[in-house]
Amino acid sequence: MAVRLLANDVSDLCIGKPAVSSLPLSTAAGDLAATLRRGPQAAACVGVTGPARAVVGRLGLADVLCFLCAAPGALAHPTAALSKPVSALLPKDGAGGEVRRVDPRASVLDALDAVLSGAQVLAVPLRSGGRRKQVGGGGAGGGDFCWLTQEDLVRYFLNSISLFSHVAGRSVSSLGLVRADFLSVRPHEAALSAVPLLRRAIATETAVAVVNDDGHLVGEISPALLAACDKTAAAASAVATLSVADLMAYIDYFGSPPEHILRAIKTGLKSKGLDSMVELLENETVPSFSSSSSSSDEETGRPHLRRRPSSGSYGRRSTEEPVVCSPASSLVAVMVQALAHRSSYLWVLDEDDDCRLAGIVMFVDVLMVFRDQLQ
Repeated sequence: MAVRLLANDVSDLCIGKPAVSSLPLSTAAGDLAATLRRGPQAAACVGVTGPARAVVGRLGLADVLCFLCAAPGALAHPTAALSKPVSALLPKDGAGGEVRRVDPRASVLDALDAVLSGAQVLAVPLRSGGRRKQVGGGGAGGGDFCWLTQEDLVRYFLNSISLFSHVAGRSVSSLGLVRADFLSVRPHEAALSAVPLLRRAIATETAVAVVNDDGHLVGEISPALLAACDKTAAAASAVATLSVADLMAYIDYFGSPPEHILRAIKTGLKSKGLDSMVELLENETVPSFSSSSSSSDEETGRPHLRRRPSSGSYGRRSTEEPVVCSPASSLVAVMVQALAHRSSYLWVLDEDDDCRLAGIVMFVDVLMVFRDQLQ
């Protein structure tokens, strides 16, 4: 089984994948947000490159929003905050969100081990081949690359699920895949207090569950849902002023809420002395904060990027309900359900306990099952 499954290398999983748009570390945070908002629906994130164009990270709109809401003085001086380089947005001290380079000739097992050892996403170098980019070549430094995600690996194993028939039908509970240490907040809590949890959700490609006092799941706040809001300042202002329940209502309007919600947000900003944020909210169009991103997609030939349905924290549309399963759901059913919703996690509701939230199943744990089977 292992020989057949692992005969492919990483490049086989990347066939047809486009080159990732990338920006240098010196790019302003505001320019990153503008790039993500204006591009076609190609991806939810851009790569961040350092010296010799080596990829050093991956950032999306949720990273910008968390930075604007959590960085010291950022809400009081948002224009200055959005002028800071994107290097300030990258996780510090290895706090999750790791991007790791993998050679295209590496085995699928190597890629699997990289993800299970902490890599959130893998960067696979591309080489020029005729009129199209092909996987392969590339040195240890920069050049074009594509993403290989946890979703790609889960889909790869699902395509060969018949080789794992002895575990495919087992419940996620019996396999020990239901994590009880999920991220959660209460509806009445301030949305701003959830920002540290949102940062952890970005790093783990999950979301923050919104759970009522009875333990029932009433919604979620995810990086994907925040990224679906078209206006950076408005979304950050909503996080800074609203309760968790009101923020969920705001998100349901895709960042274009009715006037009474906008008035409530402006009132909240003014009560906190955040007049500069009010001004930015009213102007909303984020200007170009530097010329450092002039090596743009037009010049490099790479596609623009914007939010789209994709895996993990950059996933579903805000009008969709959280994706849930039961402790008795089979491994293969959970894989199919997650991939169908382009989600890297599922919430687990216990039917024997009045459908209270029992935990979360994550792609990384699903992949661990297959790694154990390949021993």
